Amino acid sequence: MGIEGLLLFFVLGIIMVGMGILISNLVAPSSYNEQKLEAYESGIPTIGASWVQFRVGYYLFAIMFLIFDVETVFIFPWAVVMKELGMVAFIEILIFFFILGLGLLYAWKKKALKWE
Repeated sequence: MGIEGLLLFFVLGIIMVGMGILISNLVAPSSYNEQKLEAYESGIPTIGASWVQFRVGYYLFAIMFLIFDVETVFIFPWAVVMKELGMVAFIEILIFFFILGLGLLYAWKKKALKWE
């Protein structure tokens, strides 16, 4: 199994995804009306233009939250089996923390953590 197998896998993946989208469009109930296309935020109808530009700081803050949230997903399983894995796993987690620390330092320098 060489490049042919990889190509077959890729083509079958595209076909399966395409079929899933096609079937969902055919089977799913849908209705089109003007009210469905209105912007809706927290139960309050919007007044004025709905397309406003948000500060990039909000997105950076959200991305930082996701990074450190994913970190905890990796830390807990590692902590459970740390004794069995030994010193190599400890060194690897120190490298992981170092990389995360660099990311935090970068965000701090760019003032992404400052909430104004």
